[in-house]
Amino acid sequence: MSATVNVHEAKTQFSKLLDRAHAGEEIVVAKAGKPYARLVKLDDAPVPKRTPGGWPVTGDIPDSVWFDPMTEEELADWEGRAGDLV
Repeated sequence: MSATVNVHEAKTQFSKLLDRAHAGEEIVVAKAGKPYARLVKLDDAPVPKRTPGGWPVTGDIPDSVWFDPMTEEELADWEGRAGDLV
């Protein structure tokens, strides 16, 4: 089963058209009366098995990297007032 809708209708009824496509109906979107795109249900994609530990080990990050206080210049940049420091 197939239905043709124009772009304006597709924009205003997109959620309903998605539901119809998901239910198995093919929706053809027309632009200036000519078929332009097609909405169809996608096959269920397999969920890939996740394997923990995939990120390469880069070594320990020293605490000082995260816990050193910011300089006034860094703090001004962070707060969006970089031009205030003269």
